[in-house]
Amino acid sequence: MAKPNLSALLGQMQKMQEQLQKAQEELETIEVEGSSGGGMVTVLANGKRELKRIQIDPEVVDSEDVEMLEDLIVAAVNQALEKAEKAANEHLNQTTGGMLSNLPGGFKIPGF
Repeated sequence: MAKPNLSALLGQMQKMQEQLQKAQEELETIEVEGSSGGGMVTVLANGKRELKRIQIDPEVVDSEDVEMLEDLIVAAVNQALEKAEKAANEHLNQTTGGMLSNLPGGFKIPGF
């Protein structure tokens, strides 16, 4: 029985770690948008699930109905964050060749 080549295995693990690091850095460049109220509220987020911008159409601002504006903001933010998570997962799976989704026992790497 042949012994496993630990040096090659460690090299592969280091390469994967470098790929993951690069993929995490690239998440900042992925931009997704969420909107609500027919585009009256628009939110821009990145692949790290960070909000980058919120745009509110002045027509939707009504001091008599602040609750509606709050609801529109929450809906747009939730949509943007959902899209950001999906985009990040797709990017990481492409970068790692799907290795992260195939880890045994449901093992998860923090931050992925």
